[in-house]
Amino acid sequence: MLANKSIAFVLCLFLAGCAAPEKSKAPLAVAMPDPKITQAWLDDYEPRLREAIKGSHFELERRDNLLVVTAPVQGTFNPDRPFMLMPVTLGPISRVAKLLENDHGVAVLVIGHADTSGAAAANRELSHERARAFTAIFRLSGLKQNRLMVKGMGSDMPRAANDSVEGRALNRRVEILLTSHDTMQALVAKYSQPAPAAAPTLVAVTGKQQGTTDPVAGK
Repeated sequence: MLANKSIAFVLCLFLAGCAAPEKSKAPLAVAMPDPKITQAWLDDYEPRLREAIKGSHFELERRDNLLVVTAPVQGTFNPDRPFMLMPVTLGPISRVAKLLENDHGVAVLVIGHADTSGAAAANRELSHERARAFTAIFRLSGLKQNRLMVKGMGSDMPRAANDSVEGRALNRRVEILLTSHDTMQALVAKYSQPAPAAAPTLVAVTGKQQGTTDPVAGK
């Protein structure tokens, strides 16, 4: 449920109508594809995505109408150059991009996230630049703007509490949301009207994760 509300929040931010004056026209409704069609797409793409990221530190989960690939900042970006992808990361990202290269029926939403260390504005910019590092590879593979969106959320959508080293490490991440183009259009239309954002339920993190560091300023 939290994941769905978070997705709704992000999709809303992409729409000018969410912050437009009241006199602006509301977007037209778009019918959600038949659930059987969406599930068939998920069933087909999930094993292909798992194969693409196999052997990497990326995670894949299924969220209702979406497949979400999560790349933790640690091990993905150069600690000394926070916008630069590590060479080890290029393989799995390129394989995902190759999977999507000739499939014009897939839409991609790339979201950068940060923890609460440092200034909020700086973290939002940092998360956006990290997300753009991913979209740059997708664009090289031919994904056009009509099916590739990018957003830096800063620390607005944590997946864990920011009061521990482990929690902050979980919050520093880039998420790649994939679904069929028709489903993405329907989701954008569905969440095009503003709604009160529910407070996220944070994941309690206990114990020290092996190899976890805690860079400053959201890095």
